[in-house]
Amino acid sequence: MKTYLETDRLILREIVSEDVDGMFELDSDHEVHKYLGNNPVKNKEEARKNIDFIRQQYIENKIGRWAVVERSSNQFIGWAGLKLIKETINNHIDYYDLGYRLIKKFWGRGYATEAAKATLSYGFDKLNLPEIFAIADCNNTGSNKILTKIGLKYEEVFFLNGIKCNWYRIGSEEFKEYT
Repeated sequence: MKTYLETDRLILREIVSEDVDGMFELDSDHEVHKYLGNNPVKNKEEARKNIDFIRQQYIENKIGRWAVVERSSNQFIGWAGLKLIKETINNHIDYYDLGYRLIKKFWGRGYATEAAKATLSYGFDKLNLPEIFAIADCNNTGSNKILTKIGLKYEEVFFLNGIKCNWYRIGSEEFKEYT
């Protein structure tokens, strides 16, 4: 398995089939899915399909969400990373979306912020992307706070599948100035 990034407390690596238990713990939690359409997985087979979907993105797009592993315990705690969005969302297509999702017991420790910031650095420094976008449900205070904390700028409100969301963007030059 390939490791993409390491931070002081985290390892960001490929998601692999052995992550199924962690993915199931993550995606079966109703609170984790509160701002994601509230449609948690019901069994490990659905978690396996999510892993297969992410691994297919690695092949097709050379990028996808990565497993977030706590260095001190070597435990899978969620995922973070970039995803190439190929369908039109908020009048944008073929753009890179920053995302993250952590198992609830790891919330509030700064891990999502750490993983998201490292992901931005990877996108700009390694992939030479001109800009990166992110979306957060307007009611998801925690996620909105993380995005602004790492330098993304709020651009507008839009509706995604009937849910009121905030649209964020950061360009490579803005990121260099911010860091």
